[in-house]
Amino acid sequence: MDSVFEELYEKYHQDLFNFLFYMVRSREQAEDLVQEVYIKVLRSYERFEGKSSEKTWLLSIARHVAIDFFRKQKSWRRKIIKKLDWTAGQVRDTQPLPEEIAIQKEEIQLMYRCLGRCTIDQRLVIVLRFIQALSIAETAEALGWTESKVKTTQHRALKALRQHMEEEAAKGGMQLETVSME
Repeated sequence: MDSVFEELYEKYHQDLFNFLFYMVRSREQAEDLVQEVYIKVLRSYERFEGKSSEKTWLLSIARHVAIDFFRKQKSWRRKIIKKLDWTAGQVRDTQPLPEEIAIQKEEIQLMYRCLGRCTIDQRLVIVLRFIQALSIAETAEALGWTESKVKTTQHRALKALRQHMEEEAAKGGMQLETVSME
């Protein structure tokens, strides 16, 4: 298998890389995806029946790897978009300006200060759900609660946290960005 794998690598590596590079438009990501293709090739080469050329077979695997990559990206983007209120402003460059970084740090510090004003149950849910990124089911399991209790506590916790943050921001003259935490 080693000689077959080396032969496939020598013949088709550049073709696979170019295909994936044009798909994802990132050199680093394309390199990672090529490695994923080769892992799938190693696991499934004995099932290759030769009904198509090796190159076609490899590009088919690469296509599926790229599709999986885009699905993961889409899912990730959807989660982010759901959390943000896009009506508040226009979409900007992804690189924050220095003053934006400073404001974000202030808001994060404000959030952590206000988190201390929430009840212990509310803090537990916020930390597990949004900082540890557990699902509602995982949070319920971790706390020994029902999913319904997690949802209710999360709703109340976010409402309380937002209220505490708005009060704190008003005291300090700070303007909070509009972010939906649900």
